[in-house]
Amino acid sequence: MLKWALIFLLIAIVAGLLGFSNISAGAATIAKILFVLALVIFVAFVAVAFMVGKAVF
Repeated sequence: MLKWALIFLLIAIVAGLLGFSNISAGAATIAKILFVLALVIFVAFVAVAFMVGKAVF
């Protein structure tokens, strides 16, 4: 998922440099959403890992 966020970020940068502001804004929004979603999933996995670690030890 982080890979897709970086791809959309790159699309936003290239589109912005070429003057396509609407496409750039849309791609940047998608990149932000995917990054936040990946961050939430990561935090959830870390929390579950700590809970399981406490239950095992």
